[in-house]
Order: sequence, then C-alpha cells, then structure tokens
Amino acid sequence: MGKILKMRASAWAVLVLLVLGNIGAWALSNRPTTPEKLWAGTIAGVAFSPYQENQNPQDGRHPSRTDIERDMGVVAPYVRSIRSYSATDGLEVIPEIAAKYDLDVTAGAWISGDLGKNEQEINSLVRVTRANPNVTRVMVGNEVMYRGDLEVEALIDYVQRVKRQLDVPVSTAEPPYVWMKHPELAEAVDYITIHLLPYWEKVPIEQAMDQVRRGYDEVRARYPDKHILIGEAGWPSDGPYRGGAQASLVNQAQFIRNFLNLAGDNRWDYYIMEGFDQPWKRQIGGEAEANWGIWDTHRSMKFPMEGGVFEVPGWPVLCAIAVALAFIPMFWFVLSRDDLRPGGQLFYGALIQAIASGLVWTATEAMTTGMNTMSFVAFLILICAQILLLIVVLIDGLELTEVVWTDRWKRKFTPVKVNTSGYYPKVSIHVPCYNEPAHMVIETLNALAKMDYPNFEVLVIDNNTKDEEVWKPLEAHCARLGPHFRFFHLAKWPGYKAGALNFGLAVTAPDAEVVGVIDSDYQVTPDWLSATIPYFENQKVAFVQSPQDYRDWHIHPFHRMINWEYQGFFHIGMVQRNERNAIIQHGTMTLIRTSILKRVGWWAEWCICEDAELGLRLFEEGLESVYMPDSFGKGLVPDSFAGYKTQRFRWAYGAVQIIKRHWREFLPSGTKLTFGQKYHFVTGWLPWFADAAHMGFVMGGILWSMGLLLAPKYFEFPPTVFIMPTLGVFFFKVACGLWLYAARVKCGFLDKVNAAVAGMALTHTVGRAVWTGLFTQGRPFVRTPKCEDQPALIQGFLHAREEVVLMILLWITAFLVGWREGGDNRDAYIWSAMLVVQSLPYIAALAVATINGLPMPRQDDPEAQPATAAE
Repeated sequence: MGKILKMRASAWAVLVLLVLGNIGAWALSNRPTTPEKLWAGTIAGVAFSPYQENQNPQDGRHPSRTDIERDMGVVAPYVRSIRSYSATDGLEVIPEIAAKYDLDVTAGAWISGDLGKNEQEINSLVRVTRANPNVTRVMVGNEVMYRGDLEVEALIDYVQRVKRQLDVPVSTAEPPYVWMKHPELAEAVDYITIHLLPYWEKVPIEQAMDQVRRGYDEVRARYPDKHILIGEAGWPSDGPYRGGAQASLVNQAQFIRNFLNLAGDNRWDYYIMEGFDQPWKRQIGGEAEANWGIWDTHRSMKFPMEGGVFEVPGWPVLCAIAVALAFIPMFWFVLSRDDLRPGGQLFYGALIQAIASGLVWTATEAMTTGMNTMSFVAFLILICAQILLLIVVLIDGLELTEVVWTDRWKRKFTPVKVNTSGYYPKVSIHVPCYNEPAHMVIETLNALAKMDYPNFEVLVIDNNTKDEEVWKPLEAHCARLGPHFRFFHLAKWPGYKAGALNFGLAVTAPDAEVVGVIDSDYQVTPDWLSATIPYFENQKVAFVQSPQDYRDWHIHPFHRMINWEYQGFFHIGMVQRNERNAIIQHGTMTLIRTSILKRVGWWAEWCICEDAELGLRLFEEGLESVYMPDSFGKGLVPDSFAGYKTQRFRWAYGAVQIIKRHWREFLPSGTKLTFGQKYHFVTGWLPWFADAAHMGFVMGGILWSMGLLLAPKYFEFPPTVFIMPTLGVFFFKVACGLWLYAARVKCGFLDKVNAAVAGMALTHTVGRAVWTGLFTQGRPFVRTPKCEDQPALIQGFLHAREEVVLMILLWITAFLVGWREGGDNRDAYIWSAMLVVQSLPYIAALAVATINGLPMPRQDDPEAQPATAAE
C-alpha cells in the first residue's frame, strides 16, 4: 500500500490518461448517427418468420406454437398486419394466433420446384384462409420466377386455382423487373406485390429512397389499374459491402425510418422486411440474408425509431469491460516500472488497453454474428491465432518499451580495462571442428595465440572428419603454436558438437577454472579474456557471454543483410534479457566456470542446442550470468540461404527439445527459475511458435479458399473483425522492428529493412522446425557450412522451393477468390488481401535466395570495401 501511495504524480497521470484515452476512443468510434427523419406511428406491416436462432426449415426444425405466440407478442404493439410465407410445418397457426392480437394477415404459400410440397401448401393455404377471417389476402409463392423454380404458366395456374377457391384477393410476390417482363402474370393476379430492396441492387443508402420510388412508380405506371403492395422493403444490419451499398445498423435504421415516412406520405401499402433476424438464411444467401430483422435473434429491437442510432448500441458497457480488463495489468505495470520514463509507461499501457478493447470488440462480434458450423470452426481457429498474435504484440511492445524508454539499466556490464586484483585463473578454450576448411581454423588459432591473457590453453577437438587432408594441417599448426595448443582427432565420436565438447572437458587441464568455447571460424580480439575473466571473481557468476559478431559481411549483399539480422538479437534481445539474468547462452564467445559445468552434468548430447540448454540449467541452479554487448570476436556468416536456414532450423528445433525437457520449470509452479527468467525463455521462443501457427494458418487459408470456391454452401468469408487484426499485427511487428533497430543497431535504413526481410524469410523454416520438434525426438546436429562456393542463381532459387510453392498457392487462391467472389463483395477482397499478406514471408524467402545467387563482387570494387557501422 505504501508503494501505491508513493507513486509518482506522473504515474497517476499516465493511468488517468490511459483510461480517459480508451473511453474517448470508444466514444469517438461510436458516435450516434441521427437519420434524417423520425417515425412515431404504427408500422403497416412486417414480414413475419418466427424461426428461432437454433431452427432451420431446411433441416426440418420449425417453430413451435409457443415460439410463434411469443414472437407475435413482440411485434403486435408496433404493427397492424403481418405477412407469412408458408402454410405448412406448423406455420398454419399464424393467422389464428395473430387474431388474438387483432392483427390482419397476408397469408402465403411457399411454391417451389417440389410439386408435391406445392400441393400441400396450396391446400393448407385455402383451409387456413377459410378458417380465419383476419386473413385479408393471400400470396401464392414468393419470388418463384426470380429463383427460376417454375415457368410463368405453372405459377399462373397455381394462382388461378387458389382464386377459384377463395373470396380474398390473391397475388404472388416478385421483384419489379419480373412484373415488367410478364404482363400475363400481372393480369392473373388481383393485386401486384413487389419487393423493393436497394441493397441487393448495390444502391448507396443515400440514394435508396430514390430507388424505391423509381421501382414503385415504374410498376404503377405500367399497371395503373392494379393495387400495388410492397411485399418487402428493408435493409440489412450486417453483411458484405455490395458496390456502394453498406450493410450496417445505422444504415438499416436510416432506411426503415425514411421508408416509413415515404410510405406514409404516399399512402403506400407495405410490409417491412422483416420482423426478426433469421440466422438459418446464412446458408442460402450469406451474412446479409440473416440480418434484415427489426428485432435481433434475441427479440430485442435493434434501433429506436426516434433519436440517435449507435452502430454498437451497448458500447458504453463494452468500453467499461475493456477498461476493467486492462486496468489491473496497466496499474501493475505503471506501479512496478518506475525505471521507465513516463513515455514508456504511456506507450505500453496504451498497448495493453488497445488489446483489451480489441478482444472485447472481437468477442462481441462473435456473439452478435450468427455463424454456420464451418464459420464457427473458422472463428475458433482465428480467435486462437489472434490471441497468440496479440500475446506476441505485447511481448514485442514490452521489448520496444524497455529498449527505448528505460531510465536506468540495473545490470550493465562493460569490459574490464585494467585488472587491479591480479585475478588470472587458467582458461581452457575449446574449439570444436568437423570437416572445417583448414585455412579458416588456422586463422582462428592464430588469433587465439595473440591474446594478451597470461594463463590459457587451447584444445582443438576435431570429431568425425574423415579426410586427413582436412584435419592434419590443423594438427601440424597446433604443434607449431606451442604447448598451449593441443589437438585431438576423434575418428568416430558420438554426440555431435556436445560430444566433442564433453571430450574436451574430460581432457581439460586440471587447474583450469574457466572453460571457453568458440566456433572454428571465430577470430577473437587480444583482450577477450583480460576484459571478461575478472567477472568470475564473483562466485555466483557461472558464465560470461559476449555477442556473436561477424566479419567480411560487407562483401556480398546477402551476407550484409543476414549480418544485420543477427545484430538485432545481440544488441536488442540479449540486452533486455540480461536485465533479468535470463540471457541465452549461444555456444561461441562463451566462458563457463569449469567446476559448475561439471557439477550440472556437462554438455547435453541429447540436444542439438546444447549451449542454450546448458545456460538454462545454470539458471535453474540459481546462478548468474554476465552479458556485455561489446564484440570480442568475429566469425563468418553462412554463405548460402540453405546454410542460413539450416542454422535457424537447428536453433528452433533445439528450442522445442529444451521446452519438452524443461517445461515444468516454465510453469508458475516451477521453483528453480525466477519470474523474469521464465518470462524471457517462454516469450523468447513464443514468436517461433507463432511462425508455426502462421504455417498452419496458411494451409488452412488455402483450404478454406478452396471451400469458398467449390462449396460455398458450407464455407463463407469470416467476419472482417477477425481478419483485420491479423493484418494490423503484421504491420505493427514491422514498425516495431524498425523502431528497435533505430534505437539499438547502428545501421542505415536500407540495412534495417533488409534485416527485416532476412528475418521474415526464415518464417517457414522456423515454423517447420517447431512442428518437426513437437512430433520427433532425435534430429541430428547439422553444422552450418562456412566458406562455401557462391551458389548459382538457379541454385539459390531452389533453396527456397518450398516457400515458392506456398507463395504461388496463396497467390492463385487469392486471385481466384477475388475473381470469382469479388465484384462488389468487399469481404472477398479483404480475404484475398490477407492471403497476399500471408505470402510476404515466402516472397522474402525468394528475395533472399535470389540475392544470395547474385555474383560475388570483385574484391577491388569500391562497393566491396568494408562499410562503417553507421552506414
């Protein structure tokens, strides 16, 4: 409590700004719209279809008498008449129940291509009409000609049969163009029933009333002696964008109010389309067909007939829920992070609030939008993917916040310039090799020989290299360098790199207090040990780590872009992890206390990322690490895109191995790791699982697109609210990455972009590694080749063949969906855009592979000279 009371005034100001900002954002995006005209009278009539949310006439699930009576009670206070569409399947009781509420009925018979069913409908319609005086007219069929179910002669025959048996006016209902085309049908009926639905005609809401008037006047002019009934007039509250017609609650309210006034002024006879939303109609006409009701599926009126209309009527409640969801984490964050400047507290608090609001909005859409089975499955997949993506956004956002706005660093380590204590323990440096170019390793050994540290040995462990011409020169060179250098050739040795390191540990000098490991291509600086070893005077320090760094990356564009991609991790992620003593040990440029290494169980030969696994075990022992972002050695970047992918596959696969072995320690119940260590290990690997989810989502998106094209009855476009966050998260991550690089990595803008492209190009590789790691055990260690010949352009292309195949599939499906389902359907274009965005990692892979295949620049080319760090 004391800490809460002592919160800085700026922290309280941040919390107030966050809450007010969220309320303001909700209010701004939900401003009421007041249609031009109000309506305070009684509605002449509504189309009455009493199917409940879980009912569907196509499946034989029809309303009960109780359902019909309850729905009749809902509409009766507002209307004088109702229109029914069928006289069978229990709907024949509608006139009887309507009479209890003094409602007139225009009774209908559903006419289709099923002749037997037609007979049942007509016979029932005749019986119902004769039995109920409140049936003032009847309609034989609804849009029969529009659907093409019967020829006009057959429909006329049904109309005439009913006319001969009843004393009330008889008609059928069709769009205006049918009546204009078939005067014989108009001649056969007692009155003409037209449907005026400008939304289906792609008319903007601003022009809807003009379109209604034109449709009515056209039929009136053609048949001046016939009574005109508007059998359906309305606008959907939800559905796809059709040309200029936008389905929305505000537009529905505007249409209904304006139409009621227009109809009242002109004394038109009409029925509003319709009483209640009908979710079952999604199967026959998509989202819009299900959302024409004045009342929703819960029988609540969707909008008032007077006053302003909100697109989201309950937005204050939703806003309050979003504030409540976000407040505790926001409060905790601002309270606990007094090491951040107010700008960082405000930024991350706003991110928390935005995500809470986004989740509330999405959940609301899910509850208010009816879905068929396949759409519900898609929703579950999308919402799970969205939650994962939002978690990744929070992780990236926290990294950005801490890197950009940290006021003071708690664990900042710098190289030791002068060793005043005289602490010079013996260091045993291990250099594992497997089939490495001799000249490259010799340069590594020469650099080690030049170190200014007085007490070290170097063990070169060559394991499983068969060609003597590869390892013999190393043996000879070690002999020339003197007794500090020892060479071991292990002809057939298990355990891959970890096995070689364990052998080295077994033959390490007994008095060596520290073991150092570097890769065979690393050329260290003379001060590596003198600048880092003094930190081991602290007995709790188990290992000291400095970053991987690279040389000769300026020679080729491919090398340049992956060099800067690597730098992001070592100068951003590792610096942030170091604050919570949670760095990743990465196996080169690492120094480990020998006694502790032996005590915790040596190197893990079951894991192909033995370095990261060892670092985790050291943290589980409660030990500390030291990380300084200063470079003390430089190696070689992979020469090919294939090598680059192989390396990242190994890292991701190894991470899954580690998680499968240590997962209990990542749980809240785990006692060996601190909260900060759990956070960084889990969140550090979570983006790789997001890449795996991306891979699954791509496959699902392709299959779903095929369903949209081949089985539209069962597949429909997921609501836009579930798709747009996916696109938004992608662009947030890109912006976040560029911002982080601008803050911590000293390279030019083009290098930042290229680094982002290089990282994106590995999405498929990482995703495949995660899936493989989840379902397999002993993937062999595959080294990253160095000093390879530059691949030909076609070879570089082949290095991305899997990605290219998926890219082409996404493009094809995006094109087909846009071409077949597009036109005026905005949802189709949004879905197609999402598929194209999902292909960006594959485009990046092709781009990087192609760049890798470019010819190596001449060494005397000025463009091939080393670039400065600020370039």
